[in-house]
Amino acid sequence: MKAERERRAQILEAEGDKAAAVLRAEGAKQSAILQAEGRREAAFRDAEAREREAEAEAKATDMVSQAIAKGDVNAIRYFLGLKYVEAFGELATSNQQRTVIVPADLSGLAGLVEGLRALNTQAEGSAGARTSVPPTR
Repeated sequence: MKAERERRAQILEAEGDKAAAVLRAEGAKQSAILQAEGRREAAFRDAEAREREAEAEAKATDMVSQAIAKGDVNAIRYFLGLKYVEAFGELATSNQQRTVIVPADLSGLAGLVEGLRALNTQAEGSAGARTSVPPTR
């Protein structure tokens, strides 16, 4: 009788180990599936963000091109100044760069500020002309 109980206990223990192994395998499978789906979703969102960024850049370039075609020099100064500042930002954050060399002639940056000021003045003037509601006091 004792031998029979031990045999049944061994059978039950083996079945329990088998069930545990199956559940662990199913869990690992589900984990791999969810991780792959997460990576796919992240890649899709990254691609969508790059697409939107490219569309915005194209729109900005088109607007600057139209402004240049109209003879607005401030637009090109703004665009070039913006690229100038972006380039310095990338240079300053580079892991390989320990020293940032800034040119003594910062007229490009001054042109950027001047262009922004002129564009802001023009935008405020055109926005004020479009609205018929008097400002509140």
